[in-house]
Amino acid sequence: MYRFAHLSDCHLGAQKQPDLRELEFEAFRMALDDALQNDVDFIIIAGDLFHSNIPNMETVKRATLELRRVREAGVPIYVNYGSHDYSPSNTSMIDILESAGVIEKVVRPIPGKRLGLEFTVDEKTGAKITGLSGRSRTLEVDYFMKLDRDALEAEEGFRIFLFHSAITQFKPADLADMESVDLNLFPRGFEYYAGGHVHRSGCYHEEGYGPIVYPGTLFGSYAGDLEENARGEVRGYYLVEFTDKVREPEFREIRPAEFEYIECDVTGRNSQDAFSLIGREIADHDVTGKVVMLKIRGELSSGRTSDINSASIRERLESMGARVVQINRYGLSTREIQKVRVVESDVPRMERRIFREKLAGLDIKNRRLMDEGDSIAVELLRRLENEKAPGENRSEYEKRITEDAEDVLDLDLGGDGT
Repeated sequence: MYRFAHLSDCHLGAQKQPDLRELEFEAFRMALDDALQNDVDFIIIAGDLFHSNIPNMETVKRATLELRRVREAGVPIYVNYGSHDYSPSNTSMIDILESAGVIEKVVRPIPGKRLGLEFTVDEKTGAKITGLSGRSRTLEVDYFMKLDRDALEAEEGFRIFLFHSAITQFKPADLADMESVDLNLFPRGFEYYAGGHVHRSGCYHEEGYGPIVYPGTLFGSYAGDLEENARGEVRGYYLVEFTDKVREPEFREIRPAEFEYIECDVTGRNSQDAFSLIGREIADHDVTGKVVMLKIRGELSSGRTSDINSASIRERLESMGARVVQINRYGLSTREIQKVRVVESDVPRMERRIFREKLAGLDIKNRRLMDEGDSIAVELLRRLENEKAPGENRSEYEKRITEDAEDVLDLDLGGDGT
């Protein structure tokens, strides 16, 4: 009997607040420790190991030490690109770590009229691993449509298909707008399908396919993820035992901190009463040592939303022993100012809704821009946020950013990027 660990969406480097960044990394370390203690033969990370294709160097240093520790224990780590660490020019941190022998990419296309994929064979177990990387806006759908499924299905042995995409048939109801890939585009008959991209865990069984598994995010990259943690969403990874078939995958919970969720509806109150109500609400919670997610929502009858002093609330919670305080007031509005038109706690979704509103007000003839313009704009915005990497000169940085923009816009400018 062999074992492997299936992680995804670690998003190292996503958190900006030092305490949350530490917890984000602690979750990663705990998952690797737990996998090693369970004597895994190899580890799979199904995309988005980092939050950016060129992450902060301190994050890279810490991650490299952890990954090297696993490799020195004799455990290989197999990865693919996620949509966040994808690079069209093979210049992401994933590629650098592979060059250093710390991890191994398993997406290796075979040239031809149809898209063939080479298998990576794990030396100890004989497991055959292949798959596809994730790209922004599910551009990987083109890869799936060109995939030589007959060749993949004809391969004998214990096979794992690695991917970083939502599957249409398994999307949670509240994520119905998420771009996805139809299950019928996947090769059939593999013994295990190792998924990433969807930030919630799930194990699905469909006739003709082995278990289709999403571990979900290991900690969370957005405020919405952390709010779900505080509302009881369990995070972790899957431990999988196999011979020629897999046993039912076991979900292993990883909990680097306790969370506390507090929601306060201030509808119909003036700003002074609302502030008092919030004080009474938080007094009823034991927040000692916890990550506190406070959500304030509703329409004030009078006063300004700025009268709800977040700094004061934060100080109060910290004086009660809270470890980290995150305050979500996107749903807070007042009758005395223009009504907030976009109410989202998830930043990418909020950005997308804003772009969608703007697009609706423009006279655009291009149908693709009308249909996908919001997604394109959000992804372009995210790529442009990438900072110049240490040691990268200006022309290299501009070339990388231009290539990223070409990838997002699905264009080939035919230049050298300068």
